[in-house]
Amino acid sequence: MFLETFKIAINSLGRNKIRTLLSMLGIIIGVGAVIAVISVASGTQAQVTGSISDMGSNLITINPGISRGSFGRLSSTSQNLFTRELGESIENYSPDIKRVIPQNQSSGHFMVGGTNYSASLVGTTPGYQEINNYYPESGKFFSEYDLENNSNSIVLGENLSSELFEDNNPIGKKITFYQNDHPFVFKIVGVMEEKEVGITGDLNSNAYIPITTYLTSISQSKYINSFSAQAISSAKAEDARAQIEYLLNKYFDSEDEFNITSQDQILSVINDVTGTMTLMIGGIAAISLFVGGIGIMNIMLVSVTERTREIGIRKALGAKRHYILIQFLLEAVVMSVIGGIIGILLGGSISYFIAQIGGWPFVIKNSSILLAVGFSTTVGIFFGIYPAFKASKLDPVEALSYE
Repeated sequence: MFLETFKIAINSLGRNKIRTLLSMLGIIIGVGAVIAVISVASGTQAQVTGSISDMGSNLITINPGISRGSFGRLSSTSQNLFTRELGESIENYSPDIKRVIPQNQSSGHFMVGGTNYSASLVGTTPGYQEINNYYPESGKFFSEYDLENNSNSIVLGENLSSELFEDNNPIGKKITFYQNDHPFVFKIVGVMEEKEVGITGDLNSNAYIPITTYLTSISQSKYINSFSAQAISSAKAEDARAQIEYLLNKYFDSEDEFNITSQDQILSVINDVTGTMTLMIGGIAAISLFVGGIGIMNIMLVSVTERTREIGIRKALGAKRHYILIQFLLEAVVMSVIGGIIGILLGGSISYFIAQIGGWPFVIKNSSILLAVGFSTTVGIFFGIYPAFKASKLDPVEALSYE
């Protein structure tokens, strides 16, 4: 009997295809919006998480803060304590820190022959490769020997090498860096591998030299702009951060004089933001589902009125009340489920094209599909109960005489 009732429900919907499609439109739009929103949010989150992972594993960044001087005026005295010795102290006295590297950076023009290109020059140590998961594709990175002897070795980013040398091998050639019209000549020892642009910026357009050479030649100062520390494991990352904070509190008068940022903090903020945005836009999409449910209920009530004589005939022929109830309830559920399936396909297609345009991974979670189908089915049942109940209560004598 259930199968027979199901066939009758399908036939009833098929007799009014346009009206059925219009009734499903709200469900289609709502489900499609939910799938698209969750997919886009998941894809962007995956891209950002991948970019953070590409920065290196268990990374903790330490920057100078702003301290308050006399009369509450801002001063940068905290910068004076950011030296290589501070980085060595953090590495030596923090048990859960694997390595600490200094980083100084400045912008200028690189010139080879008559070709010049604007890029950044980064002063650091050989540990920069491991801590940032970033290695040379050809040649080598500068060594500890280069660091100790303030050598003029330089490693180019892939994009910088391509701009200045095109397809030619630059290893062993000279390159000049101009900063404030002051030339600095370096010997190229390596070219880095190509790295995707992430939240750290475009590393492919940078060049890298020993921090000792940078301090003595470029900045002519002993001060470091920032440190990057690597925890011994992801499980120890929070402990490592606490150890760094404890040590820096011994060096500085106030916590305002330094900033410590870990990957976990960045991921937490990103997850909170994307979660809030997904919830907000998903709520708007849920309203569409609700409106779609009201549309289904409205059409089902109209259908009950139009088919009053049909209901009377079926009851006169022996159809019981619950058969009528199930038939009309099935019609509402079928419209919701079919609308949900079309909405899933529509939302998946939209999110796929958005992912292709945005350049992030296309992600469709099974949980979002189950949520969409479950919600649309629930909408069909909820908004189909009243019309179905009304149809089942019709008196067959009154129904047969209805005009």
